[in-house]
Amino acid sequence: MEKVLVTGASGYIALHCITELLKNGYAVKGSLRSMNRENEVREAVRKEVSDNNLEICELDLLNDKGWDIAASECEYMLHLASPFIVGEPKREDELIRPAKEGTMRALEAAKKAGIKKIVLTSSIVAIAYGHDKKICSGDDWTDTKKDVGAYTKSKTLAEKDAWNFINADENKELKMTTIHPGFVMGPLLSDDTQGASADFMAKMILGKFPALPNVYMHISDVRDTAKLHVQALKSDESDGKRILTTSSKDYHITKIAKIAKDNGFSKISTKIIPTLIFRVLALFNREMKGILKNIKRGSYSTDTSQTVSIFNWEPTPIEKTVSDMVLSMSEILKRKRSN
Repeated sequence: MEKVLVTGASGYIALHCITELLKNGYAVKGSLRSMNRENEVREAVRKEVSDNNLEICELDLLNDKGWDIAASECEYMLHLASPFIVGEPKREDELIRPAKEGTMRALEAAKKAGIKKIVLTSSIVAIAYGHDKKICSGDDWTDTKKDVGAYTKSKTLAEKDAWNFINADENKELKMTTIHPGFVMGPLLSDDTQGASADFMAKMILGKFPALPNVYMHISDVRDTAKLHVQALKSDESDGKRILTTSSKDYHITKIAKIAKDNGFSKISTKIIPTLIFRVLALFNREMKGILKNIKRGSYSTDTSQTVSIFNWEPTPIEKTVSDMVLSMSEILKRKRSN
């Protein structure tokens, strides 16, 4: 049974990747920054599949301890662990340093262990920012010299470091694919609502947004994204490629809100905050400052033809993605209230 090291095992996408791997006959070694979350991960996975072939280990993006041992027992690696917040941190290095250092620790460990292939989770933000291209593809890179924000910068710089490592003459035997989701939505496996997607949806259905920013979003279904991670492991055609897993067109945030509202959540607002007012509010609010970068970027399309061609990919319709997420979130919120 081939084993896959999955970093950041408690994450939203990672939990779906783990269940997809187990369903496809792989053994999984999932890493956590703290073993205190092991039961949470196992309970989430057991909702979909047996966790008999799941091991948990402790790894930290900023610490060498354990990386070589964890990788040595595995044939493949999914590197998903990376810090993420919606707003702007006090210091950009809070995001950039762990993203860059964690990526290099993962790749160095993979090299020493003779890992067959690495699939690294990047993001559409490493492609589509700092320029005004109207159609973005895997050939494009975000310009980090522009004011793109700390998270966008962290994902872009970490991915560039990864490709520089992979393309070095002494590392030619290493294979890697990067996966680039947009704003990830879909059902949650754990009751953790602290992640960006979960927190956004929880606040939306609870009516905590009296109005919404004038922003467009490229949506990625979490199940599609997980399946493409797993399929990329043995796809020679995806070696050396940057795979987009986003909707080819973007959607205004009011489209997301309306789909959610139509599922019976009457508290959801579809009103828009004028951008001028949002700019003023962003001066005093770090989260709004982060969202303002997306407002400034505006609407654009993505070229996902390569993903469709290599994987015969048929994206889940946005209506199903959003509906499944709000219903999942509603159940979680009910459980939290009852507890």
